[in-house]
Amino acid sequence: MPASTRHHKALAAIVHCIGLLTALPVLPAATVPAAPTATVSAAPTATVAAAPTATAPADPAAGRLQPAAATPDPSMPAAPPAVPTPTRVASPAARPKVSVRVAPEQSVAPRYRIEVRNAGSTPVDTTVRQELPQGVSATTVSDGGRVVRPGGSTATEVTWRLKLPPDSTTTLGTTLTTATSQEPLTAPTCAFASDGRQPYDCASATWTAPGTATTQSQESTGWRRQAPALLAAGVALLVLGLVGLLTWRHRRRPVAAALASDGPGTIYPRPATPRPPARRRKPPVWVVVPVAATVLAGTVGAAAWSATRRVAAIDTDSQPTSGAWKGTGVSGVLGMPLREDAFEFTVYRMTCEPGRGARQCQATVGVRNLTREHQSWHGKLQRAYLANGNWVTTDEPATRRVNQGRDVFADPVAAGSRVVLPLVFTINGREAPQRLELRSGVFSAGVRVDVP
Repeated sequence: MPASTRHHKALAAIVHCIGLLTALPVLPAATVPAAPTATVSAAPTATVAAAPTATAPADPAAGRLQPAAATPDPSMPAAPPAVPTPTRVASPAARPKVSVRVAPEQSVAPRYRIEVRNAGSTPVDTTVRQELPQGVSATTVSDGGRVVRPGGSTATEVTWRLKLPPDSTTTLGTTLTTATSQEPLTAPTCAFASDGRQPYDCASATWTAPGTATTQSQESTGWRRQAPALLAAGVALLVLGLVGLLTWRHRRRPVAAALASDGPGTIYPRPATPRPPARRRKPPVWVVVPVAATVLAGTVGAAAWSATRRVAAIDTDSQPTSGAWKGTGVSGVLGMPLREDAFEFTVYRMTCEPGRGARQCQATVGVRNLTREHQSWHGKLQRAYLANGNWVTTDEPATRRVNQGRDVFADPVAAGSRVVLPLVFTINGREAPQRLELRSGVFSAGVRVDVP
């Protein structure tokens, strides 16, 4: 046999033996053969006493012992480990498809028609509230409505508790009275969950007396806002055109005079002797440097002064802001849509818990993104101002709890979408907020809403 073949066979035998030795520890105990009969008969007492459960009684028919029962190996598990059942995170319940529509009627007294629609396939329990401004009372309320005064508020509201059938519309109505019957009246309406804290949808409408023209402040168009700049540009173009015309006429005058003369000669007579080239006079350096430094200093100073004025107009410490980088601040009342740089805010309701210590005030706010991009907003920029000038920002943990654990400031508002959500402000003392300031960004003018 060649040497190479002997070497391969010896190596194969060694590997085979190593595999057998490795497999021996994992063989089950039941495969071990029973001990010989002579060994058991030589020491029967010791065998039975040492392992009474390991030896089975003899079979009289066969005349020999039965194999020993399988003994569990302490190093091996008795059963395969239990696989944990995967748990699923409970998804939040789907929000009911409840919508609210409010329309004023053409009547002498303020009258509203409220439609609450359930577009879902299951019944929905809801609480509908219509906020009444100060000095306004309800004279007629549709069936099931009650006029109540929420705790901590000086205004009244009309409340209905309804059970909306699937795919149905419920119509409600109110007739109001006010001291000044000719002024427009806005009364927002919201549909809440059965607990009265989570809003489903809100709507608002403004009643106007018949025959009275609606006075609305029309926003100036783009070309009207830019009229001063356009006028200045036109004047600058006129001046430049006049200077160009005078220069052209001044250069054309010698040519015109030569063409008008009757004598001989050329238009440009050539001198007998050539003239030396004239050297252009340059201003001295001691004049150029101070002038350039003065122009540069003036430009930097004007830019710094303009920026300082715009930054100083933003007062974020005590009072609502009166100016900012983007847009112009607007003010309104409950139920009035107010637009700023990126959002349209509508405050539908403001209530506070009764008490003297730390208490929570909840505002129901509608936010509409007016831009074509997703817009983020922040809880620290939303403020509630007290009568003494102090202010508090949004209580984000409490707002998250009211919104069923959802952080409303974490995800941006989608382009063109509208959301209705509650914001919570924690206030110490008996004073209630007098004004809300809402904004989309730190450099936005924001909106201010007077709350009762």
